[in-house]
This record gives sequence, C-alpha cells and structure tokens, in this order.
Amino acid sequence: MSKPANIPLPDDIFKLIGRIADELKLPSYVVGGYVRDLVLKRDSKDIDIMSVGQGIVLAEAVARELGMEDKLVVYKNFGTALINYHDYIIEFVGARKESYRSDSRKPIVEDGSLQDDISRRDFTINAMAISINSSNFGELVDLHEGYQDLTDKILRTPLDPDITYADDPLRMLRAIRFSSQLDFYIEEASLQSIIKNADRVKILSKERIADELNKIVLSPIPSKGFKLLFKTGILHHIFPEMVALEGVEKQNGKSHKDNFYHTLQVLDNLSVNTDNLWLRWSAILHDIAKPATKRFEEDAGWTFHGHEDLGARMVPGIFKRLSLPSNDKMKYVQKLVQLHLRPIALTKENITDSAIRRLIFEAGDDLDDLLLLCNADITSKNPEKVKRYLANFQLVKEKIVTVEEKDRIRNFQPPVTGELIMKTFGIGPSKHIGDIKNAVKDAILDGIIENDPDQALAFMITEGKKLGLTPK
Repeated sequence: MSKPANIPLPDDIFKLIGRIADELKLPSYVVGGYVRDLVLKRDSKDIDIMSVGQGIVLAEAVARELGMEDKLVVYKNFGTALINYHDYIIEFVGARKESYRSDSRKPIVEDGSLQDDISRRDFTINAMAISINSSNFGELVDLHEGYQDLTDKILRTPLDPDITYADDPLRMLRAIRFSSQLDFYIEEASLQSIIKNADRVKILSKERIADELNKIVLSPIPSKGFKLLFKTGILHHIFPEMVALEGVEKQNGKSHKDNFYHTLQVLDNLSVNTDNLWLRWSAILHDIAKPATKRFEEDAGWTFHGHEDLGARMVPGIFKRLSLPSNDKMKYVQKLVQLHLRPIALTKENITDSAIRRLIFEAGDDLDDLLLLCNADITSKNPEKVKRYLANFQLVKEKIVTVEEKDRIRNFQPPVTGELIMKTFGIGPSKHIGDIKNAVKDAILDGIIENDPDQALAFMITEGKKLGLTPK
C-alpha cells in the first residue's frame, strides 16, 4: 500500500493538545507505538506526545485545560509527564538525543531536534510521527521508511543496528518480541547484529528480561520467538536450562525426540486453547529436567525417569533467577509440572476409579488446566499415532467426568478431622491422628468407603482400634 501524506487521528484529544501546542509555539507530534498501531489498525491506549521544546510545559497546560492538574504526574529527572485521560495514558516528552556508556543502557540525554528524536528509536516501524499542530494536523513524518517496513512486515533499525543494539540491548529482545507478536521478519543485518551483540543482555535487569519474555510467551505462536532467542544466542544467556533440551542423542540405533522442539510444539498446541500465561509457562517447563534424568537402557532405550519430580523441584529456582513471581503462580506451575505425566499414564493401563480419584484429588481446581497441558503434550511426527493417543486420552477425560460426578472428590476434605479423632478416642496431639486421617483419605480415594461422614466415622473407629485406641 502506498504511504499516505496524512493519517486521521481518531479522538478530539489530539486536536485539543495540538491547539495548546500552537498557543505555546511548540511543534508537537504523536510518536512511536501509537502511530504504529494506528497504521496496523490495532487498538492502543498509550499515547506518546513529543514536543520540540519543553514537553512538561505542554503537559501542564493540557492538564490545566482539562481541569486535571492534580492528576498530572511529572518525572522531572526524565523530562516526562503523564496523565490518565478517559481510557488513554498520555505521556509528554521533549525531543531529545541520547548517547550511551558501554556498561549501561541508561542514556545520557540532551535536548534534540525532531530528527534526533525519531532516529534514536529502536525500529523504523516505531520511528514515525504524526503532527498535531493545526497548520499540518495529521501529517505523517516518516524519515526512515517505517511505513513501508510496516507494509512489508520487516523489523529494521533506523541507524546502524550495531549501534542501536549495543547502546540498548533491550532492543534485541524487543525485536524478537515484535517479530513473535506481529509475525514480522527481522532484517538480515539486524539479525546478524543481534547474534553479534547477544552477550550484551547481561547488563539488563532481570525484571526487564522477564517482561519481554512473558510477552513472547503470550504471542499467538510463541515458538517463533523462542526459536529466534535460540538462533541468536540470547536464550543461552537468559535461560540455559531450556537450551539444554535441544539436541538428539543416538545409541545402538535408538534415539530420543528433540525435547527443545517438542517443548515448543507443546507450547504452540496449548496456546491455541489458552491465553493463561502461567499455564503456558507450565508447557515450557514440563520437560525441563529431561537432560538431567536422561539415561540409556539396553532394553528400554532412552529414559527420563523422575523428570517430573526433578522438574517440579527446579521450578522455584528458575522462577527466582528469571524474576518471575515466587507466589501462587509459581506453585501452580510447579504442581502442573509434577502431575503432567499422570493423565497420559492412565491411557496406557486399565483405568481404575481409584487412580482417577487420586488424580482428581491431587489436581484439585487445576485439573482442567492439567488436562489442557496433557492434551497439548501429545506430539509425534506420525499423525496416526497422535490420533490414537488423542482418542485414548479422550476416554480418560470421559472417565474423569464420570468419577467426579459420582464421588465429588475434587478439593474434598476428608470428613474426619483431628479434633474428632482426639475427642472420639480421648487422646491428645500425636502421630496416630495423622495416621488415621491418611487412612480415611486413602480409603475414600481407593473406593473402600464412599465420601460419606457416617462411613468415614466407622472406618476411623476401626483404624483407631488397630492402633490400640479405644473409643470413649
């Protein structure tokens, strides 16, 4: 599509800001991501206003006009100001030019021209501006052919990519994130520069890396981003455990699947059905311990015994190092990694109600998510094998529904409490209490008794007598 001279701005707020900019004699523009998303017809509520002059002065005047002076947030150290207006977050800044030290991504900032400000940006698609002054309202300023790059779906830096990426290595992660989110192609010179500068990610904070990584995980096809992270070498610096999954070893004519690409397939499969970030992380980490548990056995071939247990133990350390939350989100991922083999294993044996009950009980409220993960984990280069596994897995899911409806096991609490045991047998806190409670729970899960208070009480008394206790 040919580049337009003007781009309509969709809200009256732009004309209001433009009128005030005229009064202050400040050439002012909408810049960056908002312009990009406007061209792509993507909804965006973050507006960046850049003035060739004092951006904070414009922000203060706009806030007065809107009667929102008390809502204006000014960051004098950064030369920016921010206001929340209706659904928009509007940030004001003066045009600037930047220079960097080799050991930091924090720039040395000076006042600059429109060209300085546009050229300092990360990619040409983010280096466009739209005038909001009345004399040329809506005029597109595109000094680096960003509009054409948007049309061609190309990610390219306005300046020499070696300078752009060495100055601020976060831009390398952003390039990969945009490529994954938008399905854009990273121009070859840029890609080679990312490979050359990959080790510069070491100066980034864990939080900034995690933010970009999570956006890649939430991409429509997240494997695209992870393949680029691997190809460029960035993944080796930020997530070596995932890199260790890559590769196939062969011995005595037997080989195993490449667990890196298997993991990406599981992630893509799962992403078709959920936008849950932490469920997607469970796909990334479900086989993370396979390299550490890999063994070759003459009869069985390659095995990964216990990788689910070790993987669950690895989750907290990985979350901490990647600056991911060490709270219920981490425990949720840990739980799914621990349980991810259980539903699949049920497809390979006679399904007993007892095994189903235990799975339902241990998964609790996360059962549906676990089943989504396990369904995504069924991968093979043989379509017939996938079809057969999926059919067997469907039988397991149907059995789960039947048992759950009948036994009401999900998140159940055994009807017998410690207080009831102590009162019934006239004893104080002791090991016997835990033994009896576990015996009652196991009896319900194994189908020896139903999940019923009267049956549980009778079983409790029987178990107590076995331990030499006498009901009072």
